Formats: sequence, C-alpha cells, structure tokens
Amino acid sequence: MSRRPLPRILSSGSDRIARSRELARTAADGATDVLQPLITVSRGLRKLAAAARARWAATPKERRGPTLFVAAACLLVVAFLPYGPLLALAALMGAATWQGRERPAARTGPDPAESTRLQGLYEALVPYLSLPEDPAPLYAHGGDWTAVFADQAFDEDGRLIRLRLAYPPYFMDGEPAARARVEQVLHAKSGRGREYLFDWDEEGNRLTLRVLPALPTTIAAQRFVTVPGETVLGFTDADAVQRTVPVHTGDGAADAPAVVWRTGSHSTEPHLLAIGRPGGGTTTLLRSIALQALAHGDVLVIDGDGTGGYACLTGRDGVLAVECGLAGALASLEWAARETERRLLAANQARQAGYPAPADTRRPLWILLDRPGALGALAAATGRPDPQELLDVPLRHGRAAHVTVVVAEQYDSADTLGEMVRSHTRARIALGPAAPEQIAAVLEAPPHTTPVAHMPTGRGYARLGTGPVVRLQVPATPDPYDDATSEAHCQAVLELLPPRRNEPAGPDTAAAPMVVAPGPSPEPDLDLDADTAPTLRKTPGLPSPAPAEG
Repeated sequence: MSRRPLPRILSSGSDRIARSRELARTAADGATDVLQPLITVSRGLRKLAAAARARWAATPKERRGPTLFVAAACLLVVAFLPYGPLLALAALMGAATWQGRERPAARTGPDPAESTRLQGLYEALVPYLSLPEDPAPLYAHGGDWTAVFADQAFDEDGRLIRLRLAYPPYFMDGEPAARARVEQVLHAKSGRGREYLFDWDEEGNRLTLRVLPALPTTIAAQRFVTVPGETVLGFTDADAVQRTVPVHTGDGAADAPAVVWRTGSHSTEPHLLAIGRPGGGTTTLLRSIALQALAHGDVLVIDGDGTGGYACLTGRDGVLAVECGLAGALASLEWAARETERRLLAANQARQAGYPAPADTRRPLWILLDRPGALGALAAATGRPDPQELLDVPLRHGRAAHVTVVVAEQYDSADTLGEMVRSHTRARIALGPAAPEQIAAVLEAPPHTTPVAHMPTGRGYARLGTGPVVRLQVPATPDPYDDATSEAHCQAVLELLPPRRNEPAGPDTAAAPMVVAPGPSPEPDLDLDADTAPTLRKTPGLPSPAPAEG
C-alpha cells in the first residue's frame, strides 16, 4: 500500500510557527528600544512614589499637617514663578530618569573559577579536619564548601587573599604541629610567594587567613623621634604595635608603625641577639643601632667577620674602637668587663653616700659584636679564650651599669653561641629567608605568618622578651663606603655620623676603602702587653676603669 504525502499545512506548520516567533521577538525588541526612555521614567516615578509613601508613613501624625502646608506653599510659589511649572516638570523627569536607570547587578558570590578553587581547597582540608567516626562531619569528600567557608575575597588574578573557615571542635588547635599542617595546606593551595597571616579563634572554632602586604623598604636611616633609651629596630604592620614615629620616605613624610626597643636600667630586655643569613641584614641592623646609640652614648664595635662594614665609624666621636682582629677584640672586651665593674662600684658607693650615681656611669655604653663565631674559631685555633666568655660581666650586670650588648650571628654558626649569650639576650631578631622551625628556634615562638623564599635586606621577624612575634623591616643603613650604595642612602648615613676626633663637625665626604687599625694610644685605657694593646681612644667624659676595691 503506497504512502500518501502529508498535507502541506502540516509539513510547513512548524517553520511558520518558528518564523512567527522570531518576528514577534524582533518586534518586541524594537518596541523595547523605542520605549526604553518611557520605561526608565515610569520605573523612576514608581520608585519616587514608593519613597514618598514610605516617608509619609514614617512622619508622625502631629507633623503631617505642617508638612502638607509647607508642600502646598512650595507648589504655590512654583506655580507663580516664570516657567516654574515647566522647570518643576523637567526636574521631576530628571529625578525619575536617574532613579529608574539600570544599575549593574552587584556581585553576590564567587564566579565559577573561584568556586572551583574553593572546592579544591575544601577537598584538601578533608584529611586534616575530619574523623571517620564523626556522624556529621563538616569536611567530607564531595561536600559543600559554602557550609564552612565565609568572607572570601580574591585579587584581580583570581588568587585568594582573605578567607574565614570553620573547623570542628575536636580539631586539636592547641597543638602547634596540627596548626602547622593546616597552615601548610592553606599556603600551598592559596598560592605561594606571598605572606599569609593565620588568626586562630580557639573559642569560636574559626580560622581567618589573610594575605599581608609587603613592608615598605623606602625608609632609610634618619633621626627618629625617640627619647634616650629607645632604639627603633625597624618597622612592622600597623595592627602589630601601638606606636608610630614620623619618618621621611621616598614619597614624603609619613607616620610608620615602629618596633621600639627600650634599654637601660628599667628595661626587661637589656640585650639583643640577631641571627640571619648572609646578606639578610644583620650588619645593616648593627649599623642602624650604632647610629642611634651615638646620639646619647658610646659604642664599641667588634667585627668578627672582618669585612670592613663598620669603616665609616672608625675615629668618630663616641666610637671607642672598631676592632677586626682577635687580639684587639679580646682586649676590648676585657676592658668592657672592667668598665662594667667600675660603673657598678662607683654607682654603689654613690648610693651608699646618699648621692646620685656619677654621670659617667649613666652614659650608655653599647657593645656591638658581629660574628663572634668566627673569632671563637680563631681563638680555639690559637689557644686563646673565646671572646664570648668575656661577655659574662656585661651580660649579667649590664642593665644596672647602662651597658647594652648586641650580638649578631648567622644561622650556620648559631650553634657556636654560648649559653650565657642565649640566656641573657631576651630581645631576638631573625632576618632573611629561613624555615619556620629555624625562626621559631631563634625567637622561641613560631611566627604567625608564612615566611617567603625571597626577602629584601633587613626583612625578618622580631620578638621582644615574651611579647608577640612581629614582622620587621630594618631601615636601609648600608655602608656609605660601598660602591654599590645609592647616593641617597649614602648621604643619609653620612649625615648621621658624628664628626671625627680633632676635626670640625660637618658632612663627611672622605671615603675610606677599608678599616685601618690605629696605632697605640699615648693614653691607653688598659695596661696590657704591647702585643695585645687595643685600639681604644681616650674619650672625653668616659673615665678609665679602675681596679675594683673591696
């Protein structure tokens, strides 16, 4: 039996319907474009009317009468003004157009790419924040990240910069090892090369992750606004300290949050230990401390590395000596120990007699020892005592005698530091890139941020006594005699240097290429053999130490 063809109206009906729909859609779009201004004005009039009704409903009943009277009076004035009704109508249309305009929809959540990143981070945390016996785990494979993640933010590259997450109450957030595992996962999944701050809320079972901006490196050596006994070690985050100091940067004057170290007889951290890697900035830190200390005291510098980084201090007023050799270092430290004893004895005798301590015993004395491990190795090879042994008296009694000891060493030689140095240096600084375990060993507390692999010179962490660990950026204080130093930084350091002895004060323009040990002084402060005579100079106002009497 042959098949009959379908009627034409049935075979072509679907095409006609599709064409009709397309024509209707085109006509609707055209009408919408033509009537768009009228639609905008109508939408704005509805919004204005709704706002007027809400304002009228919020007006108290006793004030509605005066309000109507004022509105009627305004309408009457407008009606009698020349072109008043026309101007009022134009203003109304303008306000309606502004209120009825189409605003871009506000973003209410992450985009698909960001949601994928958050889901991957959620899956990575499952092994660390869940237990098999938990009947309703917060973290489970294939779970919903929106139930535990909140307050997330991304940068323009789509990388996470802020996140607050919830974790189960049975997670051992009080154990550093458990915290470190979670922080390592968050650091790896959120993007390396940045420094993250982890804020643990143990009471609310919340963890906040935040990316920290880089500390400014444009602050150079300068006269900081401090009182005697205060030293600016560097600058940190605004929410880490409660004090700011005015500074001059490359962009002008500003107030920067500073890490201020207080020394003297009332200090709880009278001595400082700084450890870093080569090029990390420990020498820069000691130069910065020396320039600030010379404003109110005397400085004794011992350069165990012998690189000449302190040549700019040689022969300056207030600089007792800049020693680079073992013999001079031993003699200088022996003098410092005797001077500490002399100060204690003189102050004690004055107090017993009812008088204040002599002025020379109150003048601060700073002992800056860079790389004592190198001198210790040389002393062991030659059969001489370790220079660190001579720091016993200044470390024990330095606070009462206004003697401050600052020791700088490198990570690979940190094990050569004696127990006396470790136990009496309560102010700690760790500079340069290092593992979190190394930083925690120096500061005796883990940092709350993730160290980055590459740091500028003078960048690290600081902890004063039992205080919190804060980020630190040491002021740029390079060697002004170094050819690689910029002209601006070189001039900034030279302006802070005191004048040389027996020379008029003024800007220092002569550059010494290396440290040259001066000859024997006609009035040495120590009565030692000729081969061990130090290069100390007689400083006005600082008496020679006398033997202690019973």
